Amino acid sequence: MLDTGIKQELRQASERLTELRGSLDLDLKLEQIEDFEVKMAAPDFWDDNEKAQGLIAELNAVKSVVEQFQAIAQEYDDLEVMLELAEDEQDQAMADEVNAGVKELAKKLENFQLQLLLNQPYDRYNAILELHPGAGGTESQDWADMLLRMYRRWADQHDYKVEVLDYLPGDEAGVKSVTLLIKGYNAYGYLKAEKGVHRLVRISPFDASGRRHTSFVSCDVVPEIEDDVEIDIRTEDLKVDTYRSSGAGGQHINTTDSAVRITHIPTGVVVTCQTERSQIKNRERAMKVLRSKLYEKKIEEQEKHLAEIRGEQSDIAWGSQIRSYVFHPYSMVKDHRTLAETGNVSAVMDGDVDQFIDAYLRWQIKPKDEA
Repeated sequence: MLDTGIKQELRQASERLTELRGSLDLDLKLEQIEDFEVKMAAPDFWDDNEKAQGLIAELNAVKSVVEQFQAIAQEYDDLEVMLELAEDEQDQAMADEVNAGVKELAKKLENFQLQLLLNQPYDRYNAILELHPGAGGTESQDWADMLLRMYRRWADQHDYKVEVLDYLPGDEAGVKSVTLLIKGYNAYGYLKAEKGVHRLVRISPFDASGRRHTSFVSCDVVPEIEDDVEIDIRTEDLKVDTYRSSGAGGQHINTTDSAVRITHIPTGVVVTCQTERSQIKNRERAMKVLRSKLYEKKIEEQEKHLAEIRGEQSDIAWGSQIRSYVFHPYSMVKDHRTLAETGNVSAVMDGDVDQFIDAYLRWQIKPKDEA
């Protein structure tokens, strides 16, 4: 009949649902949905198309959370009723269904709880992702191109939109640098897990001797900061250069100096944008990226200062190696922070990086003595 621990598992599910209901503040979320819908009904709602799209995305995200919780709660209620019936009627088939249903419910609760970990101030924002190959010429540039494809596939799988803000092709293959704007609710919350150095070990297709090579690419991820966040950028602190765009693979190359490079002199932060045909639009985009980078830098400095006050040993350096992708002599992708790993390298390179992102989010909330 029923598994001996099934009642206990169902009771645990009930406790987790009660906790989640409290942390979600369901009543507040329902009020937020009403507020969103009132704003959307306003006659001037579509006057600012980008702002309207952002509001719709936020509404859909809040609705999704509420609907998922309600569906899980309903599933729990159904299982509770089935459990009573199975016991009363001594129905083995129904008992087996309850056993399977409770295990499935536990998985759904786990996944739902993971989504709720994205509660930092800027997790919900769009993400600006940059890839920069390390030393190694064509080999490293090809590795950067492979990662670019991986993140594009990941974004497609999550229905996120990808815009290329800057693209500098490699001399023979791959890319020298690329900057993407990945647009969608919680894009930064997920992709912040990818910030760091990614290491590749493989037999190089560019080495006639067939030797094994190790390549490195740094991935930088910052949230796209909205205009209402105060960042003080003085005009006299900026060095603005314009130059001719060089599109990917020679495509869409402009014949005017429309590409823009902005250097923030006090910090040395450099941003570029060349994907728009208009120099004015490229400058606007570059300034948005600069604001995001300077804000991220400010937050990192505050965190470092707090760590020094507390006497903590914290490493928030950009260059720390986070993950290895081994193609030879065996197949494995391993994250060095969480120790999550898989032998299915091809799936990862096709965009299946959620397992590493999930492990990172869980690792972030673990007590330090367990991490």
